Amino acid sequence: MTSPATRRRIVPAPPPGERDRKRRPRSLHTLSLVAASITGAAQFAGARSAEAADVIRYPWNDTEMVAQRAGDAQGTRVIFIHGTPGSSGAWEDYLADVPDGFEYVAVDRAGFGESGPDDAVTSLEAQALAIAPLVDSASTPGVIVVGHSLGGPVATMLGVLRPESVKALVIVAGSLDPSLEDIHFMQPIGEWWGVRHILPRMIRNANRELMVLEQELTALAPQMADLTMPIQIVHGTQDNLTPFENVTYMEAAFTSAPLTVTVLEGQNHFLPWNSRPEIEAAIDRAANSSQSTPTEIGQSDTP
Repeated sequence: MTSPATRRRIVPAPPPGERDRKRRPRSLHTLSLVAASITGAAQFAGARSAEAADVIRYPWNDTEMVAQRAGDAQGTRVIFIHGTPGSSGAWEDYLADVPDGFEYVAVDRAGFGESGPDDAVTSLEAQALAIAPLVDSASTPGVIVVGHSLGGPVATMLGVLRPESVKALVIVAGSLDPSLEDIHFMQPIGEWWGVRHILPRMIRNANRELMVLEQELTALAPQMADLTMPIQIVHGTQDNLTPFENVTYMEAAFTSAPLTVTVLEGQNHFLPWNSRPEIEAAIDRAANSSQSTPTEIGQSDTP
């Protein structure tokens, strides 16, 4: 069974470069994301961390969570959740240019960036609970939650925990299908005591998250049918890290929610960096959507 109200829009992409054409094994998930995560975190720290007024710090479970904010403090709050590994720096460009009427908040997930704890928080529910105060403290009712990659299931769990407060979800290259998760033979080696303690924090925590992600997604699966808020799905057809088959899974699992699926032909996993216009368009649709009727996109829609 699929969602009773689904719209698809197809967005042609420019021909991929030679690097994009080379398919990489999904088992290299962690290593493939490291460069982008480190780059994004470094850029974000240089651009915004010195601006104390834009930093949100709040306690959670005997540690401190950190987020960056920009835009209209009285506007619709949009919470951005990064994948693994990563940091709020993935959303730097978005916070640098916030549309009128919005407040953008990018959070360092628990165990990453400036947020504690030092060790990994592998539970999707715990990850969502660590972000829930950002939903609860919004000045304007109706928060939009955007999640990229592993941030997708965290955003979904946040919708489960705060169904009355989360107006809509935007799932970008989301990793939701447990059957598509695998563990590379090198990942258990990362848990060896001698190896784990020489790995950078973001890598060891990402490795631990990914090793239990399949079981966490399996536990989340039956709760996905309970969500009724509009859900925007944005996914590239050439995503070798969270395959496009995740979209088919989400269409079957979100049975009570109106869905709009934006199919980015030829695009890869790194959509926050290479598909910002499509993501911001999805946010805008989410802001103007209702729980009863999905946003109509126009002639590019296909049933």
